[in-house]
Amino acid sequence: MAGATVTVEGILTQDSRAKGGFGGFYLQQADHQTDGNPATSEALFIYTDREIADVGMRVRVTGKVKEYHGLTELVSVRSIRACGRGPLPAPIAITLPWTVDPEHLENMRVTFRQPLTVVDNYNLARYGELGLAASDQVQPTEYLPPGKEAHRAFTRNGANRVLLDDNRSRRDPRPAPWPPGGLSSATVRAGDQIRGLIGVLDFRFDAWRLQPSQEPAFLATNPRETAPGPRHEASVRIMALNLGNFFNGDGRGGEFPTSRGAGTPAEFRRQQQQLVNTLLAPDPDILALTELENDGYGPASSIAELAEALGGTWRFVSTPGQDGDDEIRTGLLYRSDRISAVGSPERLAKGPFESGGRPPLAQDFGRTDGDATVRVIVPHLKSKSCRGARGDNQDQADGQGCYASRRTNEAKTLAAWSGSDTRRHHSVGTLIIGDLNSYAREHPIATMEQAGFTSMVHHFHPCTEKTCGHYTYRYRGQKGSLDFALASETLKPRVTGAWSWLVNADEPRVLDYRSDHPASGRGPWRSSDHNPVIVDLSL
Repeated sequence: MAGATVTVEGILTQDSRAKGGFGGFYLQQADHQTDGNPATSEALFIYTDREIADVGMRVRVTGKVKEYHGLTELVSVRSIRACGRGPLPAPIAITLPWTVDPEHLENMRVTFRQPLTVVDNYNLARYGELGLAASDQVQPTEYLPPGKEAHRAFTRNGANRVLLDDNRSRRDPRPAPWPPGGLSSATVRAGDQIRGLIGVLDFRFDAWRLQPSQEPAFLATNPRETAPGPRHEASVRIMALNLGNFFNGDGRGGEFPTSRGAGTPAEFRRQQQQLVNTLLAPDPDILALTELENDGYGPASSIAELAEALGGTWRFVSTPGQDGDDEIRTGLLYRSDRISAVGSPERLAKGPFESGGRPPLAQDFGRTDGDATVRVIVPHLKSKSCRGARGDNQDQADGQGCYASRRTNEAKTLAAWSGSDTRRHHSVGTLIIGDLNSYAREHPIATMEQAGFTSMVHHFHPCTEKTCGHYTYRYRGQKGSLDFALASETLKPRVTGAWSWLVNADEPRVLDYRSDHPASGRGPWRSSDHNPVIVDLSL
């Protein structure tokens, strides 16, 4: 029917002709005039800015049918006439997951029977949209082994969603449309719920969207958590965080923008303050960090500036000349009034870490008032990005993304290097803690488990498809853990607690340091796109 000139008549159900809107309105058949076929839509989008008629009026329009990026609309309007008023068509009650093909309801008034859960707020401030699903969604390889089933589950999760839109086509709406009242007074976290969803269902930019006709109700069902409480005085708290590219320019306020991190001195100040707020709040003894700028250990280096910002008792581990050729590296810092670094640090710069990798860093630590030590290793395995991937490093459609083969080889090398953990400096074991860029059932984690290591967060808080309360990352609306605290067999009995602090990954990205939004930079929230992992152990 595309290209045909037709005349249609119906009720104007929703108006989007105002500046910044979609340049038209939605027209739907009156309830008593539908064709009775549930497999066909009863509505069209009329692409016109003509100022005639308003919501609730019967309108007759002549124009040409067009499929515009999947949306059925009437364009090149020749005539338009208001024909009096009529009752709005009753909204069709629907649910997620989809029980009917949404194509059959395109441009029609709908209402969702159940509250929906926010799973994706990435584009909240960019396009005014929120990704919604029936419930929170978990990365399939967090609970399924890699393979066809995991890949299908990932695709199925993405298909069973709808975007809550803002009836506008404009980018960067200010204020952000959700929550009502704007982000300056509240936040919208992934995991929160929304009820009272009613409006027009349409298809734009490759996604089904609800253009609301009334303001929905937002429920803070995933509220912000305070920092984890104090540890036992006889324990040591170790915390890992991906810093989200901590680059400090020349260390003296110049040489911005940086290649990967802050673009201006003001952005860097916001980034540093947010990170300091996050890193200090749980009162850790040792920090295992990833995505530090690889710029040496001098007074102007990124790690030296971070240690100074954390406070006078913080010291960092130094391995000059061993940090690899990547722009970023891993790092270890510790509270010198509580913790001592014992022996010399080491970097693993062999095998897959020799060129183009990020050599893991190892250091033995002990309490200043004790003899026992723990070996802490901080890795950062290859990312899932597909840039340059070839051969078996390409995406195998098994749920692991690209470079799974390389990450598995890195894990094998790391496991072999960890070696015996009871012969050094009264060691009670080894903790490998950092960003492994792999979910819990993927091959690199299985490799570490086969070598005798246990993911302590998953030990205390197992993840299933339905229940996953501790995670460190969200990707395309699905949550899981890329960051781990892996304890050796001898250390495992000494771990008294392990968890993820849900401070970052659920927050809208507009709250991070790159944004000049009034709500950004407040407190620890969205200091990174990863949540930290925290472990308490008896030492």
